[in-house]
Amino acid sequence: MAIDPSQVRRFEHGSRIPGWDDAVDLTKDPAVVPDPASTPVPEELRAQIEAHMAKYPDPRSASIPALHLVQAWHGWCSPTAIEQAACVMRLTPAYLTAVATFYDMFYTDPVGEHTVFVCTNISCSLRGADDIYEEMLASAGEDPRFNVRSFECLGACDIAPMASVNGDYVGPLTREDCRTIVADVLEGREPLKAKQLKYRPSAETLPFGEQDRPTDSDPASGPTAGRDDVHEERE
Repeated sequence: MAIDPSQVRRFEHGSRIPGWDDAVDLTKDPAVVPDPASTPVPEELRAQIEAHMAKYPDPRSASIPALHLVQAWHGWCSPTAIEQAACVMRLTPAYLTAVATFYDMFYTDPVGEHTVFVCTNISCSLRGADDIYEEMLASAGEDPRFNVRSFECLGACDIAPMASVNGDYVGPLTREDCRTIVADVLEGREPLKAKQLKYRPSAETLPFGEQDRPTDSDPASGPTAGRDDVHEERE
């Protein structure tokens, strides 16, 4: 029997990728490479894009780095930002727009300066990520400074449910943590520092001889842990 996607909470709203259902505007004129004489590009930005282009046999391979640069410069991949990158790379804006709209790390609409990506893939979803996502949306409210989105996988299943806050991985999260994240960000503090992944002990930061010991007080508490799981030290 086929699975009805509408009955799976993670998929009940369709794709979470912005713009996935935007129609192509076939009335536009054919794209052309922007004219350098009429397309001003900040010299610093131009130099950064050209430095990435020089790394590849085919300059088009620098499309993603170039889009990251113009997005950081303008705050989003605006038409002006894409036109500037296209001018430097001698590509059409349409070519770079196709790249920017394929990857959800690029924004073709204005967004808030603080990004909060809540992982909603399977490990996090099983640990309550959908509730965390809804609470994060409610905590940020209509504040335009926040860009709260769900994300299909952030690769940190060991701290599920988790989120990336301005690039910092935090977790495991509770609903109360969402309000703390908003307060920390607005007051200039590191978001939820006590739960940041980069501060968790690791094999690289533990003293020699302690690297085989559990760093979690409850090592068998992850999403795949069984009732009788125990930590076994290696000899």
